[in-house]
Amino acid sequence: MEALKSCYGDGSSDSDSESVPSAPTSAPSAVFTPLPPPPISLLDPSAFLDLQTGQTTRVRSFPHVDGNYALHIYIPINISSPSKKELSAFLKKVSSREPNLYVVDVDVPLNVLCKNDDKLEQVALGREFHISLGRTVPIRVHQIDSVISMLKQKLQIQRQFWIDFNKWEVFVNDDHTRTFLSVEVVQGGLIEISKQIEAVNTVYRLHNLPEFYKDPRPHISLAWALGDISHSLKKVVDEEMKCAVGKSFKSIFSCKFKGIECKIGKKAYAICKIPDGQ
Repeated sequence: MEALKSCYGDGSSDSDSESVPSAPTSAPSAVFTPLPPPPISLLDPSAFLDLQTGQTTRVRSFPHVDGNYALHIYIPINISSPSKKELSAFLKKVSSREPNLYVVDVDVPLNVLCKNDDKLEQVALGREFHISLGRTVPIRVHQIDSVISMLKQKLQIQRQFWIDFNKWEVFVNDDHTRTFLSVEVVQGGLIEISKQIEAVNTVYRLHNLPEFYKDPRPHISLAWALGDISHSLKKVVDEEMKCAVGKSFKSIFSCKFKGIECKIGKKAYAICKIPDGQ
C-alpha cells in the first residue's frame, strides 16, 4: 500500500480536496494583531498553490477512504493572451459588484487581483483549465488499469476541432455549497464533447461508477463563491452582458481541442493527444 501511495499519492491530497490546518495555540497573555494584506507583488500562482484558509477551503463531495483515489477525466484548456484581455475586463466588472468571488484553484480574492491587470491575467487566467468529461469519483486500486485501458480504447482516436466558449454562465455544485462563474460551450465543439462524455459514461457504467449529468453543459470555471449566490451573481452577469450589447459575444474565446487527460490521485495519464500541426 505504501508503494501505491508513493505512485498515486494519498487519495485525500489531490486537487479536489484541501485539508484545513489546525489553528495554532497562543499563550493566554498574547494579543492578537491582524496582519495587513500581502502586497500585490506577491500575487503569483506559485505563491498561492499552498494557500489554505478555513474560509475558502474547498472540500471534495465524497469522503476519503484509504485505498480510494479520485478519478477525473477532462479536456485541458489554455486561454490565449488576446482572450485574457477581454476576459479580465469582464471579470473586473463582475467583481466590482460581487466582491465575494475567489479565483478557482488558487483561492485568491478576485477583487484583490483586479487591482493589477497583469496579476489578474497571470493568476486568474494563466493556469490550465479543464472541461470535465465525467464526474470526479473515487475508484479502488484494482480498477485503475481497467479504467485507463477502456478510456484509451474509447477515446484515443479523435480529430482536432475548435472549441468555442460562447456564454457566461453561473453554476452551483450538487450540495449548494459553492457557486461558480463560468464560460460555457454552447455551439462549436459541443457535439464532439457530448460524444466524448457519452464514451466516458460507458466506461463508468462498466465499472459501476456514477455517470455524468443527464444534460451535460461543457464549461470551464474562472471564479467561485461560498454558498449558493447563483441568483445575485446571475443578475450581475446578465446586466453586464446587456451593457456590452454593442459588442460581439458570438464567441467569448476559442481554442483548439488538443487531447484528453485523466488524473487518478496525483498521477496523470494521456488518454489521447492530437499532434501539433494537425
